[in-house]
Order: sequence, then structure tokens, then C-alpha cells
Amino acid sequence: MNVQPDHIHLVCSIAPKLSVSEFMGILKGKTAIMMFKSYPTLRKKPYWGNHFWSRGYFVSTVGVDEERIKKYVKYQESEERKEDGTADLQLF
Repeated sequence: MNVQPDHIHLVCSIAPKLSVSEFMGILKGKTAIMMFKSYPTLRKKPYWGNHFWSRGYFVSTVGVDEERIKKYVKYQESEERKEDGTADLQLF
């Protein structure tokens, strides 16, 4: 997993009996509940509309290149910083 200010990259494996949309619904639902319980002030922000995640998502299946994809996800942030010249900045 790699967390960016405006999106998250996640490599995961799901059971064949579970559809991608079901998995995303569970993942987004459970994490939203967790975040709102941990940080109740998030619900008070009017621009959130009581939603933690946006409606959409992007999914791609991984086959032979799984290790390559995992490496991309792991190092994406540092590569983006190199490209935009902010390699020395620390985000917290």
C-alpha cells in the first residue's frame, strides 16, 4: 500500500467468490466507519457530506507482473517527488 495526499495504491488478493465491487464496498465501508469512529471531527466538515471515500475507484488485475506492480506501488511516492522536484520534502 502507498498513501498519497489524494489517492491510495493498494495491491491485494481477493477470493474468487467475491466480486471486485463487493470487495471495494466492504473495504471502503469498513475503513470509513473506522476513520469516523477514530476521528469524529471528520463528520463535522461540511464538504465531506458524511462520505469518507469518493464514489469511484480504479481496479486492474495483476498476473505475471505482480512483483513489478508491487514495486511500483511501494516506490511511487519517491519517484513522483523526484519528477516534480520535491524529493527533499517530508509529508506527514
